[in-house]
Amino acid sequence: MKSITLRELHEATGKWVRRAAALGALQVTERGRPVARIIPEKARPALPYFGRRALVPAFRQVRPRLQRGTDSTLGIAEERERA
Repeated sequence: MKSITLRELHEATGKWVRRAAALGALQVTERGRPVARIIPEKARPALPYFGRRALVPAFRQVRPRLQRGTDSTLGIAEERERA
C-alpha cells in the first residue's frame, strides 16, 4: 500500500484521490504515524439495477397493454373485475 504524508494530501487532494481510485488504497501519515486510509469505491455495475431486474410473470402479461402515460391502476382494476 502506498503511503503519503498529510501535507502531500493537502497540497494535491484530487490527484491522490484519483490515484487511489486507479491503483488501490493509500495510507495517509502524519509525522510517520498512520492517521487515515483512502480506499477506492467499488466499481459500478455495467447495467443499472432496473436493467438487471426480472419481471414478474403477471406484469409481463399486462405489459403489452400499457402505453406511456397509461395509468396502471386501470389495467389492475380490469383484471380484478374479470376474476
